[in-house]
Amino acid sequence: MIAFVSGPVAALAPDSAVVEVGGIGIAVQCTPGTLSGLRMGRQAKLATSLVVREDSLTLYGFADDDERQVFELLQTASGVGPRLAQAMLAVHTPDALRRAVSTGDEKALTAVPGIGKKGAQKLLLELKDRLGEPIGTGTGVGAPVSVGWRDQLHAALIGLGYATREADEAVAAVTPQAEATEGTPQVGHLLKAALQTLNRAR
Repeated sequence: MIAFVSGPVAALAPDSAVVEVGGIGIAVQCTPGTLSGLRMGRQAKLATSLVVREDSLTLYGFADDDERQVFELLQTASGVGPRLAQAMLAVHTPDALRRAVSTGDEKALTAVPGIGKKGAQKLLLELKDRLGEPIGTGTGVGAPVSVGWRDQLHAALIGLGYATREADEAVAAVTPQAEATEGTPQVGHLLKAALQTLNRAR
């Protein structure tokens, strides 16, 4: 198993990063939150989880070991693959997921694209004894990504190499789309829309 990758960031995309390790570019699938902390050319260390399929090898990257552990535990539930597990971590922090499961919060789980009410009920049952209790303290821990989607989106655009002014304009351009979204705005979807507006402007 590849436990982590460490090296300079060679490339950034809306849903992945390339980290140079020993002269080889390693592509790593990441959430917008993890990507927002990366900068082109800067050193990065990502905890990783390798998902092996018959026709592919996909490496998923995380800001820390706790996030990776939750990613792997989520997949022990029936019907949860790596993409859905990553989507859950794109919307909620590990502690927010622990809190949702420990308190039976269906609404928090249905905020994740691809999870309906029945799916949320099933996940709450299956994950109840697996994720454990929240380990953080304070009101800020475990807040949904939606609370600061503007900041997350802005940081992700800066991380992709755009100027502050360009990032400001892109965030303003997608704000109507975000405000029209029912429930939790998805930073990943907004990032793709923001990149499209920036490409049109160039």
